[in-house]
Amino acid sequence: MVKKIEKPEINLVDLIDQYHSEDECRTLLEELRWPDGVVCPRCSSKSISKIQERYQYDCNSCRYQFSVKAGTIFHDSHLPLWKWFLTIYMMVESKKGVSANQIKRTIGVSYKTAWYLCHRIRKAMTEMRPEHLRGTVEVDETWIGGKHKGPRGRGAKGKTIVVGAVQRGGKVRLEVIEKANRKNLHGFIKEYTAPDTETIVTDEWQAYKGIEDHDTKHKTINHGIKQWVDGDAHTNTIENVWSLLKRSIMGSYHKIDPKHLNSYLDELEWRYNNRENPYLFRDTLKKLIESENLEYQKLIA
Repeated sequence: MVKKIEKPEINLVDLIDQYHSEDECRTLLEELRWPDGVVCPRCSSKSISKIQERYQYDCNSCRYQFSVKAGTIFHDSHLPLWKWFLTIYMMVESKKGVSANQIKRTIGVSYKTAWYLCHRIRKAMTEMRPEHLRGTVEVDETWIGGKHKGPRGRGAKGKTIVVGAVQRGGKVRLEVIEKANRKNLHGFIKEYTAPDTETIVTDEWQAYKGIEDHDTKHKTINHGIKQWVDGDAHTNTIENVWSLLKRSIMGSYHKIDPKHLNSYLDELEWRYNNRENPYLFRDTLKKLIESENLEYQKLIA
């Protein structure tokens, strides 16, 4: 079996050329799911027979019939795999994201199908056990959405609060919180940063006070007096993440339901944290194979 997944930085021409048929797409998924040969997802037997007239296998041990999509996020999807592949590629390669309306027009499906498809892919992008941030970590919050005009920042009303932490030269963690208070901010920082983090940099907000300990320094920047940099203390990296998030909302999504905001944050995290990964498309496919299906009724509940 020819390994097609070793070429890094696949482009759109490569994608269309290599994966324009159901056979080609299934072959790639099988290589990713079973690199050492097909295994029964029910009993783990390797004694497998292929059902030639269908895209299925028959386990010779437990007689379970299955396909490469069984037990994955692709399960029960009637959408051709090449449309899945194209949507995945567009989502991971679009720095500011891509809207369901754009997916609808590109692959020729209804808006409901495109919206559901995008959310299923976002679910797979969720990092279940993210590694801790280390070294110098910048932390900040931003306010998203809201129907009413009024004060910006921490005085805003009717908006959703997102807190973020980014390791200088490393990864980012983003999460919706209810209030920007000491309990939530300290809890977020302790969950996503290593105990021996060298420095945590924030603005002057009172709720951040006391986050330092014997081996972690806390440096602050006073934005209230227009102080943006003090030596190596600044929050410019996380501010760049907020800029990317807000440009994604204004330019691609236009608006986001607060109950789905964490899913969009997962997507942004995945792209940002893999910004130097030459195998991003392949690794995203792996995530989808490892993820269970997201039912539509559960998504809209």
